[in-house]
Amino acid sequence: MTQSPIVLEPRGKRAFDLTLCLLALPIVLPILAIVGLLVMLDSPGPMVFRQQRTGRDGQRFAMYKFRTMVRDAEERKASLAHLNILPAPDFKIPDDPRITRVGRFLRKSSLDELPQVFNVLSGDMSIVGPRPTSFAPSTYSLWHTARLEVRPGITGRWQVMGRNESTFDERLRMDITYIRTMSLREDIRLIAMTVLSVVRRSGV
Repeated sequence: MTQSPIVLEPRGKRAFDLTLCLLALPIVLPILAIVGLLVMLDSPGPMVFRQQRTGRDGQRFAMYKFRTMVRDAEERKASLAHLNILPAPDFKIPDDPRITRVGRFLRKSSLDELPQVFNVLSGDMSIVGPRPTSFAPSTYSLWHTARLEVRPGITGRWQVMGRNESTFDERLRMDITYIRTMSLREDIRLIAMTVLSVVRRSGV
């Protein structure tokens, strides 16, 4: 769908991602084990949820998250569509009944995103970048495809500056601003803001 990327990652961005993830693994792995056990004890279903997301050049890939919803959440989505408060293609339900007890804590603390460290290690994602969408690139308007010129990220500008209050188009504008000003210094700044946001329990 999209042409070859015309945006180049800053020199060292991939090395920075790998180094940070590898340094964090001794801390992250025990947390992954504990959280995974809590997920499985809380409700029946898999520990990790694999969802197809849209990445660089519009390529689809499996993104990992700890499961925060009941096992049949996708099947129940259509029956809850009338409660959606966001314009398509976004989907958000206040007090979503599909979210488990542990899932609510994981989302609030952003611990559900931790398995994405393996997406970064595999090269599908970066630590900082546009958040990958669950819907296919065919859903995008032409100007939206600018965000597909870089690897998607675990965190980014809209997670720390807009979060749930922003629409899809507003998030796209933040993503494009990030892409145009992309640098390792900006990545470090956004990571620091993300950590601060999580500490304050505002989520990312």
